[in-house]
Amino acid sequence: MPLSFQKMHANGDDFVIVDARNAVNPMTSAMVQRMGNRNRGVGFNQLAVLLDCDDADARVMFWNADGSALDVCGSATRGAADLLMREADVTSITLRTNRGLLTSERTPTGDISVDMGVPLFGWSDIPLAQELDSTVLPLAGNPAACSMGNPHCTYFVDDLASVDIATIGPAIETNVLFPLKTNVHFVQVVDRKHIRLRIWERGAGIALGSGSCSCGAVVNGIRRGLLDGSVEVECDGASVTVQWDGVGAVFLIGPVEASFSGTMSQG
Repeated sequence: MPLSFQKMHANGDDFVIVDARNAVNPMTSAMVQRMGNRNRGVGFNQLAVLLDCDDADARVMFWNADGSALDVCGSATRGAADLLMREADVTSITLRTNRGLLTSERTPTGDISVDMGVPLFGWSDIPLAQELDSTVLPLAGNPAACSMGNPHCTYFVDDLASVDIATIGPAIETNVLFPLKTNVHFVQVVDRKHIRLRIWERGAGIALGSGSCSCGAVVNGIRRGLLDGSVEVECDGASVTVQWDGVGAVFLIGPVEASFSGTMSQG
C-alpha cells in the first residue's frame, strides 16, 4: 500500500511528515531508511509521524534518516505544528513528544515559535558516560554539553571556515563520552546577539540547519557568558531565533515551508 507523506524544510533543514492519525503507525526503522535515502527514496534529515493522542492535538514520533529514533526535532516539530494549525485554522497547537508536551504558535509574521522545554545539564541527563561538569568537557577544544531532549556538544571557535566538520563531527558524535552519541555544533560568535553555526547532526551528518542544535548551541553560549537571551542563529541554510532566560524553557522561532507531497511504496 502506498505511504503518503509531506516533504517540508526549515531554512533547508529538510524533514518528512507522515500522518498516521486514525491509522496504524506504518513506520519501522527499515522503512525510515528507505525513505531517507536521498538517491532511492525521498531524502530528509528527520521524519516525523503524527499519531492520535488523548492529551494533545497529536503525538509526534521522530526518526533520523539512518533509521534511529530520537525524542525531539525542533524543525519537524514546527513543521507538524504548521500543518495542524492550517488544518484546524488555529494559531496555537500542542504536541505530545518523548520530550513532553511542546506548544507551538504562529507569530504575526507567519513564523512558527515552539516552546522546546527546559534544557538539561546533569551528566546523566545528557547523558555523559561519567560524572562531569557539562559546562567544560575534558575534550580537545573544551566544548560544552547539554540536552534538549537529545544530546548536544558545542565547540566555540574563532573561525568556522577553518573547522573540518566532516572529520571532527563523526569522531565526536561517536566518542565514548557520549553513550547515546551526540549532535556536534561549531559556533563562531559574531556578537552577543548573533552567532554563526555549523552542524554535524547525530544520525544525519552535516546539516544546513537544525532547530534543536540551534537551541543547544545558544544555551551553551549563554552558560559560558558569551551570549544574551535572544540570539540570531545563522546556519548554512538561513537563520532562526533562539530565546532563553537562563532558567526556564527555550523558544525556537523561524519559518517552515512545504516542499512537495507524494506517496512511496512500502514494499
